[in-house]
Amino acid sequence: MFTMYSTPWCGYCHRLKSQLDREGIAYEVVDIEQHPEAAAIVEQVNDGNQVVPTLVFSDGSAVTNPSLIMVKEKLASLAEA
Repeated sequence: MFTMYSTPWCGYCHRLKSQLDREGIAYEVVDIEQHPEAAAIVEQVNDGNQVVPTLVFSDGSAVTNPSLIMVKEKLASLAEA
């Protein structure tokens, strides 16, 4: 599982959520506009920018605006570890 940092108006976020839902991949969504501490996490991994979607995985690694394939590959590598 992972956390997706998002905003309600982000088209890339909506697209990725739809793809993940279709694939049955579980994730948690945090709206960075509602949670300032979450915005700080996003800024930390994106050189001070609030870029979404930003995903943070259970191993602490993060990716910004990944493709569905990238997410699936990362989850598979975490499952093997």
